[in-house]
Amino acid sequence: MRIYSPQVLRWCRAHGLQDTDAADVCQDVLVRFWKQAANFHYDPTRRFRSYLRQVLKTALAGWSARRQDQPFAAEIALDSLPARQDLMARIEQAYDTELFALAMREVRPRVNPRTWRAFEMQALEHRRGKDVAEALGISVDLAYAAKHNVQKMIRETLARLEGRLGQES
Repeated sequence: MRIYSPQVLRWCRAHGLQDTDAADVCQDVLVRFWKQAANFHYDPTRRFRSYLRQVLKTALAGWSARRQDQPFAAEIALDSLPARQDLMARIEQAYDTELFALAMREVRPRVNPRTWRAFEMQALEHRRGKDVAEALGISVDLAYAAKHNVQKMIRETLARLEGRLGQES
């Protein structure tokens, strides 16, 4: 959840919450998410952000109720479609980033270090296959094959992880 915290905090601050209030709302969102995670049922026909949107709305409503004497501008802003879409897009992007990092951590030990480096240099550092081959002392074909094979393993791992998350939750 360390990836989600900065996203939620930035959104809260952008909509007028002071740092301490934003931190309170963010903490409440994360605690609610983790409490509800055991009951989360992944539905591939729906978006993950819909689930997080509900957690966020509940946390905001609770925070607002505790502060009834003061208007809560962010609650009103959440009802605006652009603000809601922006927040949910950021949370979904963070989720995808975290899932991708998890898949990479799982695949890396299964791959020869030079193969991994060839993938990393091309896919993550955006270096040309010819330059990668030269730097690693391998053929250009082998450099491209390494990238392709590791990407395939990561895609398969992502599919498995997403399936497992849906079954566990």
